[in-house]
Amino acid sequence: MRFRWDWLRPVLQAPYVPTIGPVHPSVLTEDLFTDTVAAASGRRFLHYDKDIRWSQTKDETVLVDSIVHQPWQTMIPTLSQRGAGTVKVHLYGIDPDSVHAAVELARKLTAGHDAAVARIVRFMGPEALHGHGTRIQLMDFRTALCPPCDGPVRLHHQWPARIQDTFAAFAEQMAADGFAFLHQQMQTATIGPVLTAVVNHSVAGAIGPMEIRPDAIGTPQLMPQYFGVLPQHRGHGLGRHLWRAAMHWGQTNGATYQLLQTETGGASDGLCRSEGLTSLGFTYRQTV
Repeated sequence: MRFRWDWLRPVLQAPYVPTIGPVHPSVLTEDLFTDTVAAASGRRFLHYDKDIRWSQTKDETVLVDSIVHQPWQTMIPTLSQRGAGTVKVHLYGIDPDSVHAAVELARKLTAGHDAAVARIVRFMGPEALHGHGTRIQLMDFRTALCPPCDGPVRLHHQWPARIQDTFAAFAEQMAADGFAFLHQQMQTATIGPVLTAVVNHSVAGAIGPMEIRPDAIGTPQLMPQYFGVLPQHRGHGLGRHLWRAAMHWGQTNGATYQLLQTETGGASDGLCRSEGLTSLGFTYRQTV
């Protein structure tokens, strides 16, 4: 399927592509949408897909036959096989009636594919006064200066072995934030390095893996990381130390930019805003 840019571009309020996630505005074209749909419908990865690091096949597929593409709205439904199954309808449109149409499509497809969850994903531009949901943020290494971190942060393998061994307990406590999975990948897969913050000879926070991959037009992008600090060590600046260490790593290793998604009003959102990142818009997920 091919998309008409003169239909799609006017309703793209945020640079977000189904099954891929946020993208840099410079790569946002009709070809990107077309290529994504073609790849994801066959459970294939595009070379710039962030999830290619973790799996052999794409978990989320595009339901191509149910795409709605009209001058005033585009709806792209996807199906994730993870868990009991989730249908998401990505709605690009500003007409109030589009929301109702997206809800009806999500419910219909959920029943038809025997999925457990139906959601719609909506978008708002960066100018939204009351943006909510998830903020898309851009770190541009061409315009930012990222000096070395002066806190208790190192690449994890640079710490003494007895400190490295404490990562397992950290990962278990932070399993809900993905660190148990990351710890498993650190042991069994070839991934980029992880930065860790240490307090009292134990890992108290981490960010990683640190990896740079080309985006759709070949620009080096610092990939998304797992990022977290143990609850008992929050509020003391460790998160900021980790963040700045990661940005220094990205800049010195040749990344041009990084895209992040932060829950509005959360700690990571406040940190990124205070560090001067550019807001590119918002995504809002609604279970229907």
